[in-house]
Amino acid sequence: METNNHQIIDYSAVLEKKFGKPGTEERAKFDEEAYAFYTSQILLDARKNARLTQEELAKRIGTNKSYISRIEKGITIPSVATFYRIVNALGLTVELTPAI
Repeated sequence: METNNHQIIDYSAVLEKKFGKPGTEERAKFDEEAYAFYTSQILLDARKNARLTQEELAKRIGTNKSYISRIEKGITIPSVATFYRIVNALGLTVELTPAI
């Protein structure tokens, strides 16, 4: 939610208006792209925090710089195995917690 000129805006309504109701094809496409972007930004920030170049990360996981670039731009969604290789190469772990 956002306050704009003292009005509260419900973002779920904004998303429904622009991308359709949850469960629709348009909304599913938006959600997939949003998750890809979110994941890409987490990996990009983690790589920068580790002070690695795309080339260095690529070498650590056995791929090329352009593949890392596509992941970080949200163009390519890595497989689960590749995601874990990236996480491991960055010296991180993944923790799964119950949804609220």
